[in-house]
Amino acid sequence: MHGQGRRDGRERPEAHGQGGEKSRQAASFGAAAAAYERGRPPYPPEAVAWLVPAGARTVVDVGAGTGKLTRALAAPGREVVAVEPSAGMREQFARVLPGTRVLAGTAEAVPLPDASADTVVSAQAWHWVDPARAVPEAARVLRPGGRLALVWNSRDESVPWVAELGRILREYAAAPAEDRQTDRVGAPFGPVERRDFRWRHPVSAAEIADMVASRSYVITLAPAVRARLLDRVRALLAAERPGEMPYVTECHRAHR
Repeated sequence: MHGQGRRDGRERPEAHGQGGEKSRQAASFGAAAAAYERGRPPYPPEAVAWLVPAGARTVVDVGAGTGKLTRALAAPGREVVAVEPSAGMREQFARVLPGTRVLAGTAEAVPLPDASADTVVSAQAWHWVDPARAVPEAARVLRPGGRLALVWNSRDESVPWVAELGRILREYAAAPAEDRQTDRVGAPFGPVERRDFRWRHPVSAAEIADMVASRSYVITLAPAVRARLLDRVRALLAAERPGEMPYVTECHRAHR
């Protein structure tokens, strides 16, 4: 699954009694699966190469969404298995990647045997999970020496028009504070390594609007408020006429 984040280290929403809202947002993506597929960016090849060893023969993409990362994981001789809790997302995934197995499941309950994978990856999703359950579940699925890889794409707000886009979003729909929870990846995993990759994704104004519309905190807005927000976003895009979106891809990995 999914999420925009630049807020490492803050308290989780549950600490402020917002667990119900977090759960509502986590369950919202299926309603916007088509917009998610159109608007969300892929992942740069250099980030994928850093996250997943070249020799990994079985890779599990947990919280796969519509397969934005899954399609970048394909390699000769490699089996890629997607796990996704949302039926709407799985339906969209099956349309986009009909040859890839996608299973109903979560990071806390992966429907695969013990020691059956070389790498477990989670893109735009680890901040939604319960690490007390997801960490041992990843360890169960991984073979000894396997790797847990976590990744997020975030808009690069060092670019002025992107910063203005972020300001508009926060005005209408404050995103939930996203604790990456990478500090909760403990034993049996070793230290968590991090590396960031900056890149630019060619994109149309319509695709940027879809990216905004696919955010959990936008999906769950009242319809009239969501419409006003998207009008403001489209006005900004009409003025700026961007042809690309700058991103920072934040990568974390740990070995079992």
